[in-house]
Amino acid sequence: MELKQLLNGLSYTVLQGSEEVHVDKVVYDNRKVEEHCLFVCIKGMKYDTHDHVEEIAEKGAGVILVEREVAPIEGKDVTLIQVEDTRYALAFVSAAYFGHPADKMKVIGITGTKGKTTTTYLVRSILEHAGHKVGLIGTIESIIGQEHIPAKNTTPESYVLQETFAKMAEAGMDTVVMEVSSQALMLHRTQGFVFDYGIFTNLEPDHIGEGEHKDFEDYMHCKGLLFKQCKVGIVNGDDAHTDEVIKGHTCSIEKFGLNPDNDLVAENLRLVKKPGELGVAFSTKGLVEMDAHVATPGKFSVYNALTAIAICRHFGVKEADMKKALLQAKVKGRIEMVKVSDDFTLLIDYAHNAMSLESLLLSLKQYEPNRLVCLFGCGGNRSKLRRYEMGEVSGRLADFTIITSDNPRFEDPQDIINDIKIGMAKTDGKYVEICDRKEAIAYAIAHGEPGDIIVLAGKGHEDYQEIKGVKYPMDERNLIAEVLKEQNG
Repeated sequence: MELKQLLNGLSYTVLQGSEEVHVDKVVYDNRKVEEHCLFVCIKGMKYDTHDHVEEIAEKGAGVILVEREVAPIEGKDVTLIQVEDTRYALAFVSAAYFGHPADKMKVIGITGTKGKTTTTYLVRSILEHAGHKVGLIGTIESIIGQEHIPAKNTTPESYVLQETFAKMAEAGMDTVVMEVSSQALMLHRTQGFVFDYGIFTNLEPDHIGEGEHKDFEDYMHCKGLLFKQCKVGIVNGDDAHTDEVIKGHTCSIEKFGLNPDNDLVAENLRLVKKPGELGVAFSTKGLVEMDAHVATPGKFSVYNALTAIAICRHFGVKEADMKKALLQAKVKGRIEMVKVSDDFTLLIDYAHNAMSLESLLLSLKQYEPNRLVCLFGCGGNRSKLRRYEMGEVSGRLADFTIITSDNPRFEDPQDIINDIKIGMAKTDGKYVEICDRKEAIAYAIAHGEPGDIIVLAGKGHEDYQEIKGVKYPMDERNLIAEVLKEQNG
């Protein structure tokens, strides 16, 4: 491809060489430099490839894109191009390199603190029931037809994102639904195309600290960037931060929520409790009028379903298709029911901080269990504050807590448990500590009482346990199956 084609739409300065050159490949990892490639220098947290321009040229790169001026490279037939921001440029270059695949599909981007993952699966389920071919990109995986690719980031780097779009378009997908993290918006991973629909679920303090967002205002600002990159904005009108998030939006806006002044409203919420199911039934009015039922508990499940309905109405989906798909949709590790007994309910959830754990436990308490039992641990080499907070939340809201190990990483699991117990000590909550997670699960199942709700929190969709730099296979579904087999002889 010609360099000029790749740079189309970008402002740039030629520092050396000529823009009248052909490019064979686009690369941004200096370990993968090839002859005649266009290499994009990126300044990372710990490593800046601008410092290795000569070495990159030596390996054969034909064009090098930089964001700060670098010294001319002597004795090499190489073109140096300077842009204002190389991450931003990488997104546009990648889109051009793959032939602007996003233009061949409808692209739905979902941002927010909670609900992104579940909502993407709900939307995919509804649209596929209605006959669409839908690709998915998110925290757990990317899905292209029958291919499931485990995710490294919630939202991939712009080059990988465009490559994924291209594969989806080639596979005949007509729609893509994807999670859009604030980090991705901040780092321009979603530039180079326009979302057909931009979605905002909710906002609470999260991802604030070194290497993420400097403060809540920055976090909120980055979420809001989506509404300057989409045609239609669909937002949670009940969230206290919505007006600030969509400030300066360049798209049309419609709102959903439980409050009657929204464009799409859920009302008449009713808890549904059956053997093996904790759900919610509700009806909607406004932009869509229908009765709905989701087989997951809590008000947040209604918000997730309402978000999906708000999106899918734009695709002309019939109410019958929406109802059927909402009831059948399942998301691995998100309030995932696992049948172990007719007497009590056991579920797996990804809740791994105090905010998400509190929301989950409060929702489950509404179903008036005999006991609410919470099994969880905390990750190593992470904030101790999270451990104190999660211990306090479980001690306050659960009837019984089983403290165990999560991903200890390079810490001693017992040290992490001791930190959790500091939070527990602020409450009068009863607990046991069982360091081995399988043993902890076995204890929970063996001591389950009729009417209990037992939640295994923190691991969710993860199928590994990280210990001292190694990820060992560990899927809670497999652990449960092993425990049941051992307990039943």
